Amino acid sequence: MMYTHIEYIFVHISFVMLFLVTLPNLINSFHEIDRLNYFSKNGMTIAFLRSTGSLAIRCFQTKHLPLGNLYESLMFLSWGFSLLYPISNIGSKNGLSGAVLAPSAMLTHAFATLSLPQKMQQSTVLVPALQSQWLMTHVSTMPISYVTLLCGSSLAIVLLSLFYGKVGSYSIVNLEYNSKSTKRNYSLNFCNNIRKQTNAQSCPYSLFFNSRKCQLVHYLNKWTYQAISLGFSFLTIGILSGAVWANEARGSYWSWDPKETWALVTRLVYAIYLHTRIDGKWMGEGPAAAASMGFFSVWIRFLGVNLLGVGLHSYGWLI
Repeated sequence: MMYTHIEYIFVHISFVMLFLVTLPNLINSFHEIDRLNYFSKNGMTIAFLRSTGSLAIRCFQTKHLPLGNLYESLMFLSWGFSLLYPISNIGSKNGLSGAVLAPSAMLTHAFATLSLPQKMQQSTVLVPALQSQWLMTHVSTMPISYVTLLCGSSLAIVLLSLFYGKVGSYSIVNLEYNSKSTKRNYSLNFCNNIRKQTNAQSCPYSLFFNSRKCQLVHYLNKWTYQAISLGFSFLTIGILSGAVWANEARGSYWSWDPKETWALVTRLVYAIYLHTRIDGKWMGEGPAAAASMGFFSVWIRFLGVNLLGVGLHSYGWLI
């Protein structure tokens, strides 16, 4: 009982901190302010530690990974967003990752604690289907893949908005940016390729990206690719381990269950993005649009089955 109260306190402290740092992170993405940046980092650290504490307590109580129902999965997802925050800040002073990760963690946390029934938020014994040694591999790798893929897709949506964004009546279509730095030369080539693909010569105006916009485009492109590459790997491991687990539990590697089908669709969407990104013939809107579509397929795959209460992967919420 004491551990339950401590978990309750940790969960709500985490939510309050995530709520408080969301707006400062959004402000820092446009104009970095030292005090807000300091508050955001410390607030996210507190939220991450409290989320870690709540998950650890539940793991201690239930004697298994806290991924047995929708509530625990959502809390693990929120914890993952909080974990990515300090990782994304390593070697980068751009606050854009915080503007994506902090709201994602806060909204996921809010949905879990405020929308789900109180009964579902309580720890329960695992259903027989989850009592397997494959729980560690499959059920842990899938949420990790969701976190990284959603992060990459969110950055891709921001990148896509830059490509289609306008300043006044002028389209952002060109770049003039010179630097001796190898990293910035890569940004120059990247943006020049985008300019050619958007057919800048046909536009009525010829404007130029400033150096900050070029760095932002390069930053978004780089982190989108890295996040989705990592998430794609975890998703592949999760699907393969899930197939082995399904064969052990049901005698079939693949049943075309709704969640299995959407996992395959999600993987195909991100495979298209990685192909276009690695191929190098398409840069800019094409890969960004493919990565953006993955955002919706992940959420359909993650919440769709649970909300509808159908399929072999539904462990109860509306039923």
